[in-house]
Amino acid sequence: MKLLSVLPFAALVGVSAMTLVSTSASAGIVCNEDGDCWHTQTDYQYQPTFGLTVHQNDWRWKDGERHAWREHDGRGYWHGGSWQTF
Repeated sequence: MKLLSVLPFAALVGVSAMTLVSTSASAGIVCNEDGDCWHTQTDYQYQPTFGLTVHQNDWRWKDGERHAWREHDGRGYWHGGSWQTF
């Protein structure tokens, strides 16, 4: 009988933990003024002087806009055609 009362509580705790994990992971798309865009898995606080725009992960550029995907591992940003680490 005690097992039956513990199972719903354990299930609730498990579902709550999964919700926290799934909502804390954040991904986005970052683009620079040159039109280079890349995915990021972390919400970095980019300096305004970098000239970057951060978008939601489902963002898409519009027809006629000039952008290009330039992926890179690690922490940094694209500037002038090269990856700048920070």
